[in-house]
Amino acid sequence: MANVLELRDVSFVRSGNRILDRLSWSVDEADRWVILGPNGAGKSTILQLAAAATHPTSGEVHVLGERIGKVDVFELRTRIGLAATNLARRIPAAERVGDVVLTAAYAVTGRWNERYESLDLERAAEVMDAWDLSALATRPFGTLSDGERKRVQIARAVMTDPELMLLDEPAGSLDLGARESLLASLEEYASSPLAPAIVMVTHHVEEIPPGFTHAMLLREGGIVAAGPLDDVLTDAHLTETFGIPLAIAREGGRWSARAKR
Repeated sequence: MANVLELRDVSFVRSGNRILDRLSWSVDEADRWVILGPNGAGKSTILQLAAAATHPTSGEVHVLGERIGKVDVFELRTRIGLAATNLARRIPAAERVGDVVLTAAYAVTGRWNERYESLDLERAAEVMDAWDLSALATRPFGTLSDGERKRVQIARAVMTDPELMLLDEPAGSLDLGARESLLASLEEYASSPLAPAIVMVTHHVEEIPPGFTHAMLLREGGIVAAGPLDDVLTDAHLTETFGIPLAIAREGGRWSARAKR
């Protein structure tokens, strides 16, 4: 299998703070990774590097065979699907849902003077149907619930048939029903042999959909453990990652974690 994402001895420093510290990690084309860790561990920074949205302070980041810093990132970004809160904030509140999804074809937010082919329109309609959004096609993005907005963001990320899918807390802030509905859709998507490599950031093991294969645990910009889910999600690894004694359990393909009493 080929690597679609590789970080080689990467450090990232912001305002004098070392967010990532000489981190090396790779993702193969058939992998579905989840990244877990406390706030400030560097999870979202890794996603920003993978999305070609920022550059490392030192080390090398290779995305889809291209080295960041030596490639046209605007062209590269059209090959990457990204669903993240900071991207959602750039979507105009009045933008119709159908156009939010459609504009992914140009990797822009807010429809302006772009010219779209019939294939683009057909693809957008197909994706919205697959993610249960067809009935919302003409609704302004700003009027949607949190759960609906999350689905729109993911549909937008899927729109271009990306070679790498990046999801930043896709179930964050959702109520129980909306979370479970979204995770069921992500399970179906991740289990498809046609799906690209996926990297998802979350704070909670309960939000890992069945079908994901690997996990990376981060603490203070460094890797505590990384590899197949069953090897990484252990009491000892989670305890080291979050700094309190934790016990993890798995039932029906889903994980849960609790503080040890």
